[in-house]
Amino acid sequence: MKYKWIQIAVLSLVILLMAQNIALAETNFNIPNLKIQIGDNASNNQPEDLSVSLKILLLITVLTLAPAILILVTSFTRIIVVLSLLRRALATQQMPPNQVIIGLAIFLTIYIMSPVWTDINQNALQPYLNEEIDQNTAFETALVPIRDFMFENTREKDLALFINMSQTARPNSKEDVPTYILIPSFVISELKTAFQIGFMIYLPFIVIDMIVASTLMSMGMMMLPPVMISLPFKILLFVLVDGWYLVIKSLVETFH
Repeated sequence: MKYKWIQIAVLSLVILLMAQNIALAETNFNIPNLKIQIGDNASNNQPEDLSVSLKILLLITVLTLAPAILILVTSFTRIIVVLSLLRRALATQQMPPNQVIIGLAIFLTIYIMSPVWTDINQNALQPYLNEEIDQNTAFETALVPIRDFMFENTREKDLALFINMSQTARPNSKEDVPTYILIPSFVISELKTAFQIGFMIYLPFIVIDMIVASTLMSMGMMMLPPVMISLPFKILLFVLVDGWYLVIKSLVETFH
């Protein structure tokens, strides 16, 4: 009797599976057709189509280089290094998180670079979109305010370093300095300035660490990590002096 019920159950399962397969076989699936055609545009050889294609190609190129442009030719480098050093000085591990630090650095970069972006939009991007200037003129016009910003924040010593290593003639003016020399000079100048600011931020927190470590050693509490005791005092000091206000204000004012 027991085996009979097992046989009935197996037979029922087989019938259900066969019915499901039949139903799926009878169902019509409408799969969309996707066609990609690559070839010349001989049938529709219009200047407007070529202009749109060049704009799309230019947009893709800019999007590809956007991270490098954002990091290397703007204020982003100095800001992100200072904020990272501040977090290490506080010894708060991953607080604030990396997403918050990077997001704050991006929006501070947008704030600081807004006059440069406005100049590029008015004198280069809009005339190019209105077909008043060609692509080369738009690129050269857009490069001028960016170069001016980098020159204002680049040390002459760093600029002379790359000029001497490239064995090029000594430039008579800023216009004679190639962009490929200006960008690395600007980057190392930003790094030095960021580390100088970070050193000034570290000083008060180092004093707190030294006081806490000396106090614990004098009390014979050598097994207790000094970081556990100094961390609340660091956060308290940073909050009492309104640290975020002072750091962001001083950081923004360092740019000319």
